[in-house]
Amino acid sequence: MQTILVTGGAGFIGGNFVLQMLRERDIRIVNLDKLTYAGNPDTLASVRTDPRHVFVQGDIGDRSLVSALLREHAVDAVVNFAAESHVDRSIDGPAAFIETNVLGTFNLLDCTRDYWARLDTDARAAFRFLHVSTDEVYGSLGPTGAFTETTAYAPSSPYSASKAASDHLVRAWHHTYGLPVLTTNCSNNYGPYQFPEKLIPLMIAKAQAGEPLPIYGDGSNVRDWLYVEDHCRAIARVLEAGRPGEVYNIGGNSEKSNLEVVDTLCALLDAALPNAPHRPHAQLKQFVTDRPGHDKRYAIDASKLQRELGWTPQETFESGLERTLHWYLDHQTWMRRVMDGSYRGQRLGIGSP
Repeated sequence: MQTILVTGGAGFIGGNFVLQMLRERDIRIVNLDKLTYAGNPDTLASVRTDPRHVFVQGDIGDRSLVSALLREHAVDAVVNFAAESHVDRSIDGPAAFIETNVLGTFNLLDCTRDYWARLDTDARAAFRFLHVSTDEVYGSLGPTGAFTETTAYAPSSPYSASKAASDHLVRAWHHTYGLPVLTTNCSNNYGPYQFPEKLIPLMIAKAQAGEPLPIYGDGSNVRDWLYVEDHCRAIARVLEAGRPGEVYNIGGNSEKSNLEVVDTLCALLDAALPNAPHRPHAQLKQFVTDRPGHDKRYAIDASKLQRELGWTPQETFESGLERTLHWYLDHQTWMRRVMDGSYRGQRLGIGSP
């Protein structure tokens, strides 16, 4: 049975990956998560007693812990989701992003290299280190075109700069030391278990409460939206058959402006909650001052992943958004427990000194 060390496996994408892998495969997962504000043990409730899932609270920057986990569990692969990931938070406090995304990734890579170098020949050949990154490292697009795996990096925010740095480290550990790495750069994820600082769950929570739905600028900023379970299937496919040293872009073929996302969500809320006192929910929209340095448009060309590994998204934006909305409506207890913490839906990333 293959054993994977998953870092950040109590977060949004990492948690979905853990649940999907344990549901669909005969696999063992060692789940290392620091449990910052975005890490939620409730996400993993369904696998809490699964003997194939070992949860460890800890930091990827802890060299002795990471090294011990690799050795003690005879790990066959590492999938690195661990990251500070919210642009607005990176504007307010960039230091945490450098610490986790840059220094943490360095430590994880170096511990893994040391472990990998001691494996026997067959185990070394089969081992993989998969680094999960973002399309934001590429910067901002004009009205046409899409990011490919060869697009030059041009990060705009402290968050994207820290992820770009981590991507370069991963590449360097492959080219310098031979570590068999894979890198994926994904578009905007949405779906179950997402922390409600992000656009879609935040709009759902605020709409239900009858609060204003804040839309940055004029709402024309465009993102490619990727349903999280499609993303997790892509990661599993890259881990299984990707070529070491290669980068694979993962996108949902669903470019939407922020305003389109909110309007579609409001219409779905109106249909799902016909007796809501705040209908029509679109009346709650409120345009607010834009985020500093807000990238205008992202779009992913995922043709390499489709051509080489046969992956395509299963969800359209409309089907994925409807599934997402109903998941949040059906999991009010999960949402309340998340919102009981330090984050209350307030505006972040204003950039004030």
